[in-house]
Amino acid sequence: MASPKEIRVIQLIDSLEPGGAERMAVTIANGLVGEVAFSGLVVTRLEGGLRNTINQKVGYAFVNKKKAIDFTALFRLRNFIKINEVNTIHAHGSSYFFAILLKLTMPSVRIFWHDHFGNRVKSDDGYFLLRLFSVFFSGVFTVNEALKDWAQKKLSVKYVAFLSNFTSESTNETSVTILKGTPDKRIVFLANLHHPKNHILALQSFLVSQIANEGWTLHLIGKDKQDDYSRELKEFVKRNDLQESVFIYGSCTDVKSILKQAKVGILVSSYEGFPVTLLEYGMAELIVISTDVGYCSTIIQNEVTGYLIASDNEAQLQSAFIKVANESHKNATLAENLNTFVKINYSPEKVIQKIIAVYQKKYE
Repeated sequence: MASPKEIRVIQLIDSLEPGGAERMAVTIANGLVGEVAFSGLVVTRLEGGLRNTINQKVGYAFVNKKKAIDFTALFRLRNFIKINEVNTIHAHGSSYFFAILLKLTMPSVRIFWHDHFGNRVKSDDGYFLLRLFSVFFSGVFTVNEALKDWAQKKLSVKYVAFLSNFTSESTNETSVTILKGTPDKRIVFLANLHHPKNHILALQSFLVSQIANEGWTLHLIGKDKQDDYSRELKEFVKRNDLQESVFIYGSCTDVKSILKQAKVGILVSSYEGFPVTLLEYGMAELIVISTDVGYCSTIIQNEVTGYLIASDNEAQLQSAFIKVANESHKNATLAENLNTFVKINYSPEKVIQKIIAVYQKKYE
């Protein structure tokens, strides 16, 4: 088994636009600094706001990939790996394909694939390339047990490990976003504006619950593609005269600062893998409402660490909003319970050591 000081690893990710997989890639790269010989992060396709949250000690490169097979970008990646003597690639999501292309030119490099896509288990169609190229993986990390089972059955890889997401109290972010509304009555929905995050369900339930009449406000934080999904949300807000109660901010990188300004955090997706958002809510001591999808029920136990509701259930979400607005003593206990649970079970130290152990295992 290799010493951690022999491990020279990069996190490979398609973009640095704020999202769950992207935030985890950055968090892992930062967490490995000082624990392995070299920790780097390479972005293939698009830089973004998370660039500013990368530890200065993390080796960084942007290869500016323009198409699926881009030899110029591949050469940039290969050059970065040679200069920094990288022996391990931790590829997140769809970036595995670019990692495979690199391995065809540098066979000694090991690839660990990190699957963040929670809905993969619901379809047996597709994924032909993933299954085909999985023979090149030294191991696979998954963000929940269902994905682990899927990978063990469908992929040509011997070692698959469930790896819980984690979050850290430390951050390099600069605070820039100021939320509107009354401080103790702000509800934050941290998710990019697209399917399956189900923002329209949140808006409908917020409207019908009538808690806006009591001064509560809803704040949507996440990338806005200005598409049909986004337009539907904005039209709903305007049509129902919610302009003074619902605010859309777009993509923001100062997440921890934003959460400190809020009282409640919600996540009402139709499906999820392991949303790091719930951990961030917990670290910020928010009252949390979440749908029972993916790994969410492991973190949010109903009326113990938050409110857990059925997916796409408007009535249950309305009820949860009303409880948030009217049961302050109970809500404070839920927030405290979640904060304690997250700190005990999802500390960076535990997860980073597990990642290193997996990297080392494949040297055997």
